[in-house]
Amino acid sequence: MNAMAMALRPPSADRRLIVSIHDVSPAFAEPVERLAEMIGGILGGPRFAMLVVPDHWGAAPLDRTPAFARRLRQWADAGVEMFLHGWFHRDTSAHRGAAATMKARYMTAGEGEFLGLSADEAEYRMRAGREMVEQAIGGPVAGFIAPAWLYGPGAISALKACDFALAEDHFRVWRPATDAIVARGPVVTWASRSPARTASSLAVAATARAMPDWFPTLRVAVHPGDVTKESLMRSINRTIRSLAGRRTVSRYADLMPEGEGRHEDC
Repeated sequence: MNAMAMALRPPSADRRLIVSIHDVSPAFAEPVERLAEMIGGILGGPRFAMLVVPDHWGAAPLDRTPAFARRLRQWADAGVEMFLHGWFHRDTSAHRGAAATMKARYMTAGEGEFLGLSADEAEYRMRAGREMVEQAIGGPVAGFIAPAWLYGPGAISALKACDFALAEDHFRVWRPATDAIVARGPVVTWASRSPARTASSLAVAATARAMPDWFPTLRVAVHPGDVTKESLMRSINRTIRSLAGRRTVSRYADLMPEGEGRHEDC
């Protein structure tokens, strides 16, 4: 199929694209605004999700920043899906075992908050964070997504206790109440922490643009730090445009069985 034919071909109805902005916090108000404007322009409106951190690193409480809380409500009212994204987004747990320590300290820059929490502590943070975010947006959150997509046994137990409609990790989206997997496939994301990580993420994004559409659902996630490197912003722009031209831009709610939505009780 030549380039002209591909350009004229409508997006595939059975191939979805879901886009999200992570680490949404008053601490990153300007980069989040920039990302939302760019993505909304590409997708034709607020057809993406935001992952909201209630008190990023204990220094940016959402309930003490009314201007940002109002902005969140505007986005939510416009149709942006809002997920709870941890509480502090900082891992302060003492981990047992080399594998958990490696994940916590080196793979995630110490931000895998829910990897080492007990069930009680995880549930407490989920409940408190959910209340704060829902007060800001004026409605229920769409689900919970752990910082760095890392869940320990305590977090998995707390997800069920809180009855979140959806959760996700690097490779799947699932319903915590039943463990039913509603989407499988990787997340395309970018890294700004080091030149090596940046180069690797740019290569992965280029592969995602070129590879066949094997996965029914493909997720794209961006972070505030991405705006610090123009190479990343160019790649994000190209990647979302490319995938949106071949896939149906969707919401997480579209993964749920018809008639089911978000839960309001925790």
